[in-house]
Amino acid sequence: MPAYLYYLEREKTTEEELDNLYQVHFKGVFFLTQKLLPLINDGGRIVNISTGLTRFAVPESGPYASMKGAIEVLTRYMAKELGPRGITANVVAPGAIATDFSGGVVRDNPEVNKHIAEMTALGRVGQADDVGPMIASLISDENRWVNAQRIEVSGGMFL
Repeated sequence: MPAYLYYLEREKTTEEELDNLYQVHFKGVFFLTQKLLPLINDGGRIVNISTGLTRFAVPESGPYASMKGAIEVLTRYMAKELGPRGITANVVAPGAIATDFSGGVVRDNPEVNKHIAEMTALGRVGQADDVGPMIASLISDENRWVNAQRIEVSGGMFL
């Protein structure tokens, strides 16, 4: 199995691989936010990134999805703790997006792409440009009252 997918198999995940997931997907977010807090203006915005895999379960995705689930909980705490400064914290949870994630499997494997498209209400896999506008919206002043929310951007995957 390719190295980029190996760590997703719960039964074969090594401690080192799990530590790497933790370092990248939780610890990095936690400490980056901590370091940036003095630089974030009152009334600022925080948008963290999760995954649709926290709403639905796909075999061999548990370790990764668990770290993203932790980000969703952390984001709610950020919203509560930073609320007195008027800082909002939300999380965007993309579905399957055609990028280089996981070796580009959604983008580059026509069978995987077709299979995911068939399970998505809008009939296709997502593109990076489908996610960016949601993030831009959340940091805009028009959405200043949106706080502590998980917003899935998946085209209606697994409905």
